[in-house]
Amino acid sequence: MRADAKKNRDHLLAVAGTAITEQGVDVSLRDIARRADVGLATLLRHYPTREALLDALLHTSFDELTAKAGALETSSSPDDALVSWLRDCVAWTTEYRGAIVLMAAAIDDTESALHASCVTLRAAGTRLLTRAQSAGTARTDIDGADMFALVMALAWIGDQRSLAPRADHLFDVVASAILTSTVSSDAEGERRPRTHRST
Repeated sequence: MRADAKKNRDHLLAVAGTAITEQGVDVSLRDIARRADVGLATLLRHYPTREALLDALLHTSFDELTAKAGALETSSSPDDALVSWLRDCVAWTTEYRGAIVLMAAAIDDTESALHASCVTLRAAGTRLLTRAQSAGTARTDIDGADMFALVMALAWIGDQRSLAPRADHLFDVVASAILTSTVSSDAEGERRPRTHRST
């Protein structure tokens, strides 16, 4: 890509990112083009759909979350890795207001520009879930699709101004439900249940 073309694309993405942060993903594409001081046809030539624009905005974050899942597989315990990645994923999906709705639709829509990125993200989370299940620290009656749905649900809560103050608490509730109880011994040799607590 020529330097001037890359500069134009970067400018469009920067303007679009600001507009979506302020107004949500339903912001008019025409308004984004106007803010970027280009014609709508120019915007659509680079990003023919709203999903394509959002995928371009989020692509780096998609890659970072996928890479983090791989790193956590070797650096953290199965349950800690799963909860850490899940927390980061939920936090990231609220970066652009309303993006979660498009992502939820894209996971089953092979024609969506967001589909491939969402599938890759789900696969990364599934690996962490499967690892925790194999270690006996996560319940086995859920799969990667269920976990992706929980990410979507938690992100939706964080997206709602009236519910956002409850988001952290509800995340802990859901994380505790995903993880299984383990058993540990106290100083007197009694056995008592111990549940994972996120940090």
